[in-house]
Amino acid sequence: MSHYAFLVLLLILGSDTLYAVDISGTPDPASVTDPAPTTTAAPSPMPPPSVGNYSVRNDVNSTACLMATMGLQISYKDGEVFKTINLDPNVTTATGKCGINGSDASLLLTFDKSAVAFTFSEEGGKFRLHGVSVTLNLDATGTFYSGNANLSLWEGSLGSSYMCRRDQTYNITDVLILRTRDLQVQPYMVENNSYSTAHDCAMDDTSILIPIVVGAALAGLILIVLVAYVIGRRKTYVGYQTL
Repeated sequence: MSHYAFLVLLLILGSDTLYAVDISGTPDPASVTDPAPTTTAAPSPMPPPSVGNYSVRNDVNSTACLMATMGLQISYKDGEVFKTINLDPNVTTATGKCGINGSDASLLLTFDKSAVAFTFSEEGGKFRLHGVSVTLNLDATGTFYSGNANLSLWEGSLGSSYMCRRDQTYNITDVLILRTRDLQVQPYMVENNSYSTAHDCAMDDTSILIPIVVGAALAGLILIVLVAYVIGRRKTYVGYQTL
């Protein structure tokens, strides 16, 4: 015998396949079984956030001075990838500050050692969301923080609310994205724990406003043509009567 071939049989736990390896350098094709291909399940899409009702009061027995309703989804950059979480209204606590005599109003939503802060300002009879900050407790990787204090979102007249029923995406910073659904907020002049007349975000959409403006212009043009036609007919009739 010129050489000795030693076969080592490896039995992989949890598998019915037996692998034979020729350590002499000459594999036996008949005794080698290719492993079955494996598949990786696609990640499940993130479900939409649940809608919660939040309010701020001067004290427990007082009526609300700030009200907000929304489903909120937070996407933050962790390393090189964005991760997403939904705010759960059932485990979220709302606190904040009432806006009095021109001062800022704030809404602070806290959950699981994390927080989302919204800051509103009012000027010239209008309010807007001008600040958002997010602090997240990431346990193993530490704490995430990002914010922007130079925003102009959710604008409306004092004494009214801002409403946007459709899903909206806001790029707060390059590492923080917020998504809302069924949003309504009134940071000032809340009465009887109820929202006042709402400014709908749909009216801010130029794709909706343009057809409305064009339609109104066409209707006006048709009206002018009809009036001119009627006047022309009258003049013609009067001319016939004179003759």
